[in-house]
Amino acid sequence: MAHLLCTHPICYHHHCRSGAWQHTPGLETNLNSAAGLTILQKRWASKSSTAEDDSKISIGPRRGEEARDDDDDTGVVYYGPISSTIKKVKLLSLSTCCLSVSLGPVITFMTSPGLNVILKGAVASTVIFFSASTTAALHWFVSPYIHKLRWQPGSDTFEVEMMSWLATYIPKTIKFSDIKPAETQRPFVTFKANRNFYFVDAEHCHNKALLAKLTPQKAAK
Repeated sequence: MAHLLCTHPICYHHHCRSGAWQHTPGLETNLNSAAGLTILQKRWASKSSTAEDDSKISIGPRRGEEARDDDDDTGVVYYGPISSTIKKVKLLSLSTCCLSVSLGPVITFMTSPGLNVILKGAVASTVIFFSASTTAALHWFVSPYIHKLRWQPGSDTFEVEMMSWLATYIPKTIKFSDIKPAETQRPFVTFKANRNFYFVDAEHCHNKALLAKLTPQKAAK
């Protein structure tokens, strides 16, 4: 007797349960969705950890940053250990200075309508002067800091990267013959060259031969 195929929903459910149909597209879709969700979660966690590391103010180069710099910059023998910190602080100071100069007078004249105009001008000028003076003092304090130094052994010159007012790096080429002892009471100064002061962190300068050239001894009187 020929086997009759039952199309009743109950029989269809029974055949599916008993394994008559092995192909289950819905199950494969669920598995693919779960795998895709797991991959997205891993990517999101990786991006979150990277963003958190970038938002932190670090003292010294970040993980992998010095290795990338070695690959991109040839001849670099010294990196300033707090270069990234100085740049972030300088950018913050410049931002507050710009806000004080642009919004300080407006806020002063709008918040005190009954105050004398001369007093308003004096208050606005004081705010601008204080913000500009702190920014200038910060630049004066960190201007000798060398952020990066390139030198080829045997060369009579070397190149340094300094930071400008706008927190941008400026390359300068210096001759070893122009280096002189820094006869000043100014803090964080290692040597003087071409009427400018420069600072190198001796603990992080691993090339002792270069460090000896950058720190000349004062001539005995």
